[in-house]
Amino acid sequence: MIFDVLTIFPGIFDSPLAESLLKKAIDKGRIQVRVQNLRDFAEDRHRMTDDYPFGGGTGMVMKPEPIIGAVEALKAEDPNAQSVLLTPQGERFHQGLARRMSGQKHLILICGRYEGLDERVRLAVVDREISIGDYVLTGGEIPALVLIDAISRHLPGFLGCEKSVEEDSFSQGLLEYPQYTRPQVFRGMAVPEVLLSGNHAQIERWRRRESLKRTFLRRPDLLERAVLCEEDLNFLKELKSREGTAGQG
Repeated sequence: MIFDVLTIFPGIFDSPLAESLLKKAIDKGRIQVRVQNLRDFAEDRHRMTDDYPFGGGTGMVMKPEPIIGAVEALKAEDPNAQSVLLTPQGERFHQGLARRMSGQKHLILICGRYEGLDERVRLAVVDREISIGDYVLTGGEIPALVLIDAISRHLPGFLGCEKSVEEDSFSQGLLEYPQYTRPQVFRGMAVPEVLLSGNHAQIERWRRRESLKRTFLRRPDLLERAVLCEEDLNFLKELKSREGTAGQG
């Protein structure tokens, strides 16, 4: 899979792409990340990528020519490439969307800066707009890295264990269950006995219930979209009943 990243600060990507699983995936050719400096597509001798906003106001606005020129050049090479603008106005990024986007062969990630970019960029060359959350960042570079990492995890061979991505938080619509490793007891805190039992059916049942409990307590909104069986629903009823009793006390 190819990721083309359009940015005026290409150095931001040096360290994240040179470490851990992303580096391994790049070295093995499972993903290709091409960081494109938008200044290379500027049309003036000063390589300007921003200017003052029409109508007045504070800050600068990214010019249309470099971004549109870069996207058009990349799409001339691959007409099927999908251009994605990282913006607070976009659809909310989530695990399901990451999984679906992993089916793309080529993504062009547009990183905005300053007060935003000229609206004509959106109208001319943007296929999709995505937000990673309801907060303000200094630019689209960090969101671009989030997309690259989250999407790449769904590509075959990216993880050492393919089952890992299935068990990640949000993969089944729930938060992940608690994890433990050695030592068995640390500062008086012991590993739950069920995890030492060797009974895989009981372990799976415990993990499922812990996942449901954690989601119920921390992100109950996720339960509305999760795929739940009858046993799950009965367990959630028990949790709600306990919470109600505790509240009355």
